[in-house]
Amino acid sequence: MRVLGVDPGLRVTGYGAVDLAAGRLEPTLVEGGAITLKARDPLAMRLSVLSEELGEVMDDLKPQRMVVEELFAHYAHPRTAILMGHARGVILLAAHRRGIAITTLRPTEVKKAMTGNGHATKHQMQRAVQSQCNLAEPPEPNDVADGIALAICGARRMAVEQW
Repeated sequence: MRVLGVDPGLRVTGYGAVDLAAGRLEPTLVEGGAITLKARDPLAMRLSVLSEELGEVMDDLKPQRMVVEELFAHYAHPRTAILMGHARGVILLAAHRRGIAITTLRPTEVKKAMTGNGHATKHQMQRAVQSQCNLAEPPEPNDVADGIALAICGARRMAVEQW
C-alpha cells in the first residue's frame, strides 16, 4: 500500500510517499518533495497552483491513502489557522476527488512517534526522518521532513491495525 503524507502550507507544502508491504511493520520511503508557492501571489492563485501541483503528485504516485496534518491553531494567531484551513481544504478535496482515503494526525502525535517528544523541533524532526529513512542528509526544507513523517506514522498505524 502506498501512503502519501502532506504537510499543508501556503508558502511550502511538504509531502512524502512511503510503501508498506503486506505483513511488514516498517514502510519504505518512495519520494519526498515540496510544492513551493509565491507568497506575493493572491490567495486564490496559490490555492489553484497547490491544487494543480499536488494533483500531479497524486496522479504520479497513485497513493491508496493520504495522511494530512490536523490544523493547529495557536490562540495568539487565529488568522494563520484560518489561512491554513484554505490550503488544507484544497488538499482534502484533491484527494477526495481521486478516491484516496484520508487520515489526519495531530502534529504532536507525529512528533512523539518519530522522536519520542511531542514538542520536538523542526531540526529534531528532520534528523529523525533522516535516521529512520537512512538518508545521507536531513530532508530540506523541513516541510518535506514533516510530510515524510506523516506518511511513515500513517503507514505504521495501518500496519499495527492490520495485525
